[in-house]
Amino acid sequence: MTVFFMALALVLLGIFLKMPGRLIALMLALLWGAALLAHVVLPEGHAMLRMVGGSARGWGALGVAGLLALAYGVGVSFLKRNAKITQQTAAKETFSDTELDRYARHMVLREVGGMGQKRLKEAKVLVVGAGGLGSPALLYLTAAGVGTIGVIDDDTVSNSNLQRQVIHTDARIGQPKVFSAEAAMTALNPHIAVRPYNRRLTAEDAPALFADYDLILDGSDNFDTRYLVNAAAVTAKKPLISAAITQWEGQIGVYDPARGAPCYACVFPQRPAEGLAPSCAEAGVMGALPGVVGAMMAVEAIKEITGAGETLRGRLMLYDALYAESRQIAVKRDPACGVCGG
Repeated sequence: MTVFFMALALVLLGIFLKMPGRLIALMLALLWGAALLAHVVLPEGHAMLRMVGGSARGWGALGVAGLLALAYGVGVSFLKRNAKITQQTAAKETFSDTELDRYARHMVLREVGGMGQKRLKEAKVLVVGAGGLGSPALLYLTAAGVGTIGVIDDDTVSNSNLQRQVIHTDARIGQPKVFSAEAAMTALNPHIAVRPYNRRLTAEDAPALFADYDLILDGSDNFDTRYLVNAAAVTAKKPLISAAITQWEGQIGVYDPARGAPCYACVFPQRPAEGLAPSCAEAGVMGALPGVVGAMMAVEAIKEITGAGETLRGRLMLYDALYAESRQIAVKRDPACGVCGG
C-alpha cells in the first residue's frame, strides 16, 4: 500500500504540473525499480521490505506486465501513425492541393478520412429528379466531391419552383432543369463530372442507365416514377435512396434487397387511393422541407459510399416539420413481393 500511494502521488503530481506522460511513466518505472532493488539487496525481515511488500518475483512479474502493456501501446501508436501516413500518401496521389484543401473537413473525420474521400471521388451517383428533393441532394453531393453525378429530369424551371428548388435561379426560368442544375453544380465544384439527361425516365432506358452507376437517389414526385425506379434498381442490384414530401411531412429510406433490405414495393406494395397522397401542386409544401429531406438523402448517400456509420437500410424515417418530430419504422422484405420476392 505504501508503494501504491507513492505511485498515486506521483501520478497526481505529474497531472498537476502538466508533465508529459512519458515523464510520469519514467517516475513510476523508477519507483518500481527501487522496490525491486530493495527485495534483491536487503536481507529478509528488513523493515524496508515490510513497507514495500510483495516479493522480488512479484515485483518482477509486475515489471514484465508493464513492459508488455508499454509494448502494446507503442505498437498501436505505430500502426495508427503508419495508417495515417498511408492515408495521407494515398490522398496526395489522388487529389490536387486544391482538392485536399476543399475536402479537408471530410478527411479529418475518422469515419471518412482520405480513403473515404477517395471512394467519393470514384463513385457514380444517379439522381432522378432535379426538383425539390433533387436540388439539395445534388448540391451536397457536388460539394462532397462525388466524382460523377448523373441527373435525369424532363421538366423545365418555372417561377413556382423557386420557392423550394434551390439549385435553380430566376435567370434560368424556362431552361431544362438538368442543364440549370449542371450550371449550379459545376459552378460549385469544377472537380466533378455532371451528366445531365434531359428526358423522362422510361422502363426501356432505365436498365442501361442504372448499370452505369453505383447508387440511385429517387427524388421524383409521382408514384409511377417511384415504382419504375425501384424495379430498375432491383434488377440492377443497386442500392436505392428514396424520399418523398408533402405539405409539412417527409419520409426517407434505403432500399436494397440485394443486401437483405426490402425494396420500395415491399413497403409500399400499392399506390394510395386517389386523393390520399396529393401532389405538392395540389396540397402545397413548406419550402424548407425538401431542403431538410433532400440533405438527408445526401447524408445517406455519403454514408453508403464511404461505409461510415449506419444507413437507413431496413428502416423508414418519418419527419414532421410542423411539430419538429421524427420517428423510425423498421421495415422488412416481403417474400411475396412482386418486384424482389423469390
